[in-house]
Amino acid sequence: MSPAIPLFTGLSQLADRYDGFVLDLWGVVHDGIAPYPGVPECLKTLRARGKRVCLLSNAPRRVDAAAARLTEMGLTPDHYDALLTSGEATHDALRDPPDAWHRALGPKLLHIGPDRDAGVYLDLGGRLKVDRPEEADFVLNTGIVDFSESLADYEPTLAACAALKLPMVCANPDLVVHVGPQLVICAGELARRYEELGGDVRQHGKPYPSVYARCFDLLGGMAPDRILAVGDSLRTDMAGANAAGIDGLLIAGGIHREELGVADPLTDLPDLDRLAEIAAQAGLRISAVMNRLGW
Repeated sequence: MSPAIPLFTGLSQLADRYDGFVLDLWGVVHDGIAPYPGVPECLKTLRARGKRVCLLSNAPRRVDAAAARLTEMGLTPDHYDALLTSGEATHDALRDPPDAWHRALGPKLLHIGPDRDAGVYLDLGGRLKVDRPEEADFVLNTGIVDFSESLADYEPTLAACAALKLPMVCANPDLVVHVGPQLVICAGELARRYEELGGDVRQHGKPYPSVYARCFDLLGGMAPDRILAVGDSLRTDMAGANAAGIDGLLIAGGIHREELGVADPLTDLPDLDRLAEIAAQAGLRISAVMNRLGW
């Protein structure tokens, strides 16, 4: 049997081991509507103790928009040191293509996603948004428009784009996220289906190493063994931490709550044997687990 993963009730029990913290947003800091109880106080305590906090989100929007939304929730810049989003990384890749694949993208893009994500493709010079697949050179996928929509609602558009062999840029690798109590599909789920249809996809954000390298710079270049990543997704947060060579703490009350037996994060302990089994099957190393982020 795989060794048990240490269970903690608060960051106070292990904060001294680290100087920097890379924190996921949705499912860790907030639920898409409001911060989880105790999180604002936890963030301020970390910073008061001289720790540096970088928020790393797979939100498909620019940093300024993400920061404004956090402020609306009561999480102001005095709660964290730095913020990076997959939307910012996507915008940068479209502005300054990092490789031949991105350099080959034509100027005309079909945006799959809500208008609130438009900042990802605005201010890019020659990029032009079009309305139909047959007019486009590539697809920019930022997710569903309405939280009530399902994958089936996007099947016709995805099939049409795949038939035209349009490359897809995905600005959020997450498959699902909790918005309050509701589980909502993300751009990563659309990208997964697009690949099933034969589509060619490149994604930006967690778990890809480039965003962690940027976080390390934002944290001030501290040693990787003094950095802890905290997230609620095995596929993105824990896999990303492993790929970046840093420790990872899983929030069990996030998107894996059902399979880990955490119906109520305030009262239910996660099934650590089940978590160890899942992690072993996925080839992931998890350094610690908590139900919810708190001090």
